Amino acid sequence: MTLDVLICTYGRDGIERVAQMKLPQADGVAYVVSWQLTDDEFDADVPQALERQDLKVYKMNGRGLSRNRNNAISHSSADICLIADDDLDYTDEQLAVVKATFEQNEQLDVATFRFSGSGKAYPEYEFDLAQMPRGYYVSSVEIAFRRQSIGELRFNEWFGLGAPVLHSGEEGVFVHQALCRRLNCRYFPITITHHGATTTGVRTLTPGVLMAQGAYLSIVHRTTALMRVPLFAWRSWRLGRVKLFPAVCHLVKGYIYGKRYFNTDGSIKRQPPR
Repeated sequence: MTLDVLICTYGRDGIERVAQMKLPQADGVAYVVSWQLTDDEFDADVPQALERQDLKVYKMNGRGLSRNRNNAISHSSADICLIADDDLDYTDEQLAVVKATFEQNEQLDVATFRFSGSGKAYPEYEFDLAQMPRGYYVSSVEIAFRRQSIGELRFNEWFGLGAPVLHSGEEGVFVHQALCRRLNCRYFPITITHHGATTTGVRTLTPGVLMAQGAYLSIVHRTTALMRVPLFAWRSWRLGRVKLFPAVCHLVKGYIYGKRYFNTDGSIKRQPPR
């Protein structure tokens, strides 16, 4: 069984971060780097440290983290793909356990794991992602999948950093779409990488992040989303992360946006404006 680690980065600083990552050479493991650049930067050189037989860098124009992830998927060829960012560290053992998880679970299509370094809390037990416990959310760098199982499934490019309106939520929508396709999706309480950066779940709740949460609720919790909106705002306000009334307003705007442009499975109903 082979594994592709799909690393996404942006700009000249981003590729230098990739060059500093701990990416062990291991049997059956390769690294696919999707490097987003502006037109002015497109001629930038790949750092010499990344000139390895087990690592390929693919340049692309534009912005949008979900577009970047989809570009990496399009260049993958391994049995298993693991989503990654440009500031992670891996060990041989961690990569081996990702492969072993799929080898030992033949019916598994999508797996989520855990990472260290951010203080994110995780359940200590395995579970089906169709029945997530309260408080659990998925981060992109925790996701691995069988490449053939997902078929044409990709990250919704209207969600995530660099998207026009909705600046997070792409990982949750991806898992939701996988579940709607009846894929076997499970969480495993296994640490697979170290990640010291702030994740979507704990970053500042900007209007774009709040609108993404509202849109996500409109897709995943179609009938109860409007009850969940004030609850999410109230909990965030209690934690001192938002002002209550503006948060509700942005969440409702996101909810309306989601209802207007996305189907219940997370696919696009009609093309949103840019």
